[in-house]
Amino acid sequence: MSRRAAEKCIQDGKVFVNGYKASLGDKADLTFDEVIVDGKSIGKQQKKVYAMLNKPRGYVTTLSDEKDRKIITDLIYDIDARVYPIGRLDMNSEGLLLLTNDGDFANKVMHPSKEYNKTYLVYVGGEDIPSKIAFLEKPIKIDGRYTKPAIIEMVNDNGNNAVIKIIIKEGRNRQIRRLCEAAGLKVKSLKRVGEGPLSLGNLKTGAWRYLTEEEVKSFL
Repeated sequence: MSRRAAEKCIQDGKVFVNGYKASLGDKADLTFDEVIVDGKSIGKQQKKVYAMLNKPRGYVTTLSDEKDRKIITDLIYDIDARVYPIGRLDMNSEGLLLLTNDGDFANKVMHPSKEYNKTYLVYVGGEDIPSKIAFLEKPIKIDGRYTKPAIIEMVNDNGNNAVIKIIIKEGRNRQIRRLCEAAGLKVKSLKRVGEGPLSLGNLKTGAWRYLTEEEVKSFL
């Protein structure tokens, strides 16, 4: 369940640890403690799982959707654990998406102090695209706060269309699309190909794989 739902469950008196009613802020270790939620044991601690998915366009980065849209759960049904995404990719974006059931790992990856690079290949259209590079490298204001400067590299310029590499250190809401829009460019496709020390590599669209132990350690 979500953190908010979990807090409500605790406040409603539905969570017991070793026979005592739990309160917000209590701690428990599933290796040693008996935890009962709504009358049912939630079992022993799950094995920690770390994976990456090459998300296709048209899928929502959520585990359920009230609008009955395609969700990433449809692609990761065979992962041997209940995992959730670290960060997001909007429905029309594709590429590298991290998944885990390790809350501590997720918090470390997402913490602003880490400033992991997020690398995107963006297919854009517009006039005189090379002249827009300097603008794209500048901070822009999103929801009242300026973003950190981006790193831009022209990959392929074909007149009024181009592929550019954009590297950012944040994950603000629709940041790449809003940056390109501010520069007068239309995003035709957007793909995340790297995050922190990881790269998408040759992982096929719609496929996933487990991270290696070395890859997990490289984040920490």
